Amino acid sequence: MRFDIVKCHGSGNDFALIDARAVALADSEWAQVARALTDREGPVGGDGILLLTGGDDRAAFGMRIFNADGSEPETCLNGLRCVARAGLAALGLERATVRLKTSHAEVACDAELAPGVYTVRETAGPATLDVADWPLRGEGREIVDRPIGRLSPDMRFTAVAMPNPHLIAFVDRVDEDELVRIGTICEGAPDWLPNRANVSSVERRGAGELYVRTFERGVGLTNACGSAMGAATFVAGRTGRLAFDNVVTVRNRGGLVRAAASAAGMVTLSGNATFEWSGAVTVDLDRGAADGLIVTQRNADEIAAWASI
Repeated sequence: MRFDIVKCHGSGNDFALIDARAVALADSEWAQVARALTDREGPVGGDGILLLTGGDDRAAFGMRIFNADGSEPETCLNGLRCVARAGLAALGLERATVRLKTSHAEVACDAELAPGVYTVRETAGPATLDVADWPLRGEGREIVDRPIGRLSPDMRFTAVAMPNPHLIAFVDRVDEDELVRIGTICEGAPDWLPNRANVSSVERRGAGELYVRTFERGVGLTNACGSAMGAATFVAGRTGRLAFDNVVTVRNRGGLVRAAASAAGMVTLSGNATFEWSGAVTVDLDRGAADGLIVTQRNADEIAAWASI
């Protein structure tokens, strides 16, 4: 099957974006497309695929995301900015409500993070602390800044849903080996955490800056995770590390976003939606493999603008 795609990224979280408003595939087939296009040894590579879908009575358009392992998470805020850019352009809008898997989000064009960096503002939530819906069993209904013995006797976690599940730990210094160890435990879907979780180590860097490193569910260690950056901002406020409603800079391996969280759990991120190139590729749904990539347009100016950050 032949697909027109846009290779894009938000904060270095990279995807193949497909306008799927007129494409009818089963979820299992989209999972195969995701496995094929995200293969780093294949012609495209990425953390997942993004689908621009139709809206509903409330939303102008929708977004679906499939991770590299074929799973479909509830949301992806880095991906949402890329889909928002495509959807707003397709419909000639400056702002819109977007339908996600289990919720809605508000998006709008925003002031550039840097010259030439296409920037989208997104508001999602509310973040919730009740782990019963994950589920995360055996630790009570809320986990706020305390150890989870099955993961680490020393790190203090806060469990928050965006609505996808996150375990956020503030640390003096990110230890990637330890993050991978803990993330791998969660990725194994133990009985007490059957739907897995995203795990992030967060450094507070001054009064207005955070650094977030994430082991993402269905992806692994990733350059960035938008919902993790939002969750970390909310947790910083919830635990008194930063004030609610103040705009902070959240950095990651892939770049940065401007972020703010309210006490009610609403999170706003402003970040890039960079379109690197456009083209077409063939996916063999039976084999879950991609080939025949033809790139029709390269956006060197956008790539250079993001590199300046």
